[in-house]
Amino acid sequence: MAPKKGGKPKSKKDEPKKSTKAVADPLFPSRPRNFQIGGDIRIAGRDLSRFVKWPRYVRLQRQRAVLYQRLKVPPSINQFTKTLNKNEASTVFTLMNKYRCPTKAAKKQRIKEAAAAAAEGKEAPAKAPHMLKFGLKHITTLVEEKKATLVLIANDVDPIELVLWLPALCRKMKVPYMIVKDKARLGALCSMKTAAALAITTVAKEDESQLELLQNLAKEKFNDNPDHIRKWGGGIMGLKTQAKLDKRAKALAAEEAKKLASLGKA
Repeated sequence: MAPKKGGKPKSKKDEPKKSTKAVADPLFPSRPRNFQIGGDIRIAGRDLSRFVKWPRYVRLQRQRAVLYQRLKVPPSINQFTKTLNKNEASTVFTLMNKYRCPTKAAKKQRIKEAAAAAAEGKEAPAKAPHMLKFGLKHITTLVEEKKATLVLIANDVDPIELVLWLPALCRKMKVPYMIVKDKARLGALCSMKTAAALAITTVAKEDESQLELLQNLAKEKFNDNPDHIRKWGGGIMGLKTQAKLDKRAKALAAEEAKKLASLGKA
């Protein structure tokens, strides 16, 4: 009897096993969590500022800055973005620092000395002859009477309406004024937390030439500068909007080119 062709049928065990391992998706890589000790420690250097809930005043500051960029800002408000540069401001504050207002403690001491001198029948110590003036009502009176020789206005007063009219008044009364950074720096000169504006009426004889230079600078940069009265601000769109507008402009230009080509005018 002839032998049967072929051997034994192959069993399932002999077949090659197919890999059941899932192929990793490059777009969504697997990041298994680590539940061991120390697994919840933040990776050093990771920036988490996006997840921070900032205080309300910080959010308002940032929103206001964005709105001033996006919206059309009239010249009367836009002028407060044009301040003195660092070197010029340093010169101004160096001069003003010589005539800063006394602190509460120094004022109290002077009053005590004056009272003691009056009780003894002596002459009371005189006040400083040259001193900075602060307070919006006081400064307004000095400007209207043309007694102020130089006015400094803070650029970050909130609400801005408090000092919005002051540059126009200074221009009308021909009193030199400057817009400077910032209200805290002005406040330090008059022993206060903040100050919206400061004015000086007189200075010592040795500082008169320096004051005259600053007055000329104020007239050139602020009083006689037409941009402060006419130039609007804002109108700057965000990056996404700018990209969208550029894309739209390109599409319109391409469509116009096709029309001209079809009419044979290209």
